[in-house]
Amino acid sequence: RESCEAFIQSQRGLGWVAQKKQYNDGGISGGTMDRPALQTLLTDIEKGKVDLVVVYKVDRLTRSLMDFSKIIETFDARSISFVSVTQQFNTANSMGRLTLNVLLSFAQFEREVTAERIRDKIAASKKKGMWMGGLPPLGYDAVDKKLVINSDEAVIIRSLFDLYLEHKSIRNLKAAAGQLGYVTKRRKSGDKITGGKPFTRGHLSQVLNNPIYIGQIAHKEKIYPGQHLAIINSDIWQAVQQMLNDQAPQRQSATNSNHACVLTGLAFDETGDRLTPTYANKKGRRYRYYISKRLVDKEDTDGRGWRLPALELEKAITNAIVDFLSDEAQWMKAIDLADRSPADYNRLRLHIEK
Repeated sequence: RESCEAFIQSQRGLGWVAQKKQYNDGGISGGTMDRPALQTLLTDIEKGKVDLVVVYKVDRLTRSLMDFSKIIETFDARSISFVSVTQQFNTANSMGRLTLNVLLSFAQFEREVTAERIRDKIAASKKKGMWMGGLPPLGYDAVDKKLVINSDEAVIIRSLFDLYLEHKSIRNLKAAAGQLGYVTKRRKSGDKITGGKPFTRGHLSQVLNNPIYIGQIAHKEKIYPGQHLAIINSDIWQAVQQMLNDQAPQRQSATNSNHACVLTGLAFDETGDRLTPTYANKKGRRYRYYISKRLVDKEDTDGRGWRLPALELEKAITNAIVDFLSDEAQWMKAIDLADRSPADYNRLRLHIEK
């Protein structure tokens, strides 16, 4: 800040005056545009409160070449100049623009190389069976960056595997776990305690499929021997995996192609409850449905939950979208094109026609 103010003071003869308002994003990476001070600066530029932007170094503004090009477009639209104090150039001339692009290319390269090194470090550590941090799963505690068996929780994990082999379905396992009072792992963060809730079918499926319980570490669909102790022996694990595979629903198509549920996360019933995809098998044929999420974990006691055939629902919504996009007047009214150029409109129209 002091260097920038001193530079502005040296240009007082050109009418430069530093604003009292500060735009500082201390501690936030320059690799993202989601920074409060940067967004405030761009807003003030749109309001005409800023004529020229002075930074200590270019990578303090952004390290992304794509983000920088967007920022420069905003500057150009408002005739805003851009100056870097330590690198002694500005965007008022073509040489300054070339230098900026070169520097930002190297800044982005450095960031990507750092990310690759981190990914390689994680992959190499997992190949050695090391636990790479995060929240320890039920059955384990983190001690000195290592997984150590929690004896009380390990009893629950072993019981869940045994109960699944006994009841032969996750739905029945959920009911049995609820009767025994089993709950998810409790975690304490300061004065706040999270977890300790009844298991859902999703939780149980994750537990039964997690190789960490047989002393292994998973990384990108590969399994490596872990450095922690196992809770479940290999015989029980293999029996559970075999049962899970046998009970997996068969796909309807002859080529075993998976049917994507295109409305997942996008459709809701009249109460605002999300519609979740589900399946039913009848005479060897698979049928898809969207049901209210509250019906996934409990029965429909009030009769208000939705259960809709997936194909009919997807077809109805697809037809409605096609009709909407086919009517140029409708989508132009829905999209604000007031500040858009004719080129933007043409690109949007061509995209819709595709």
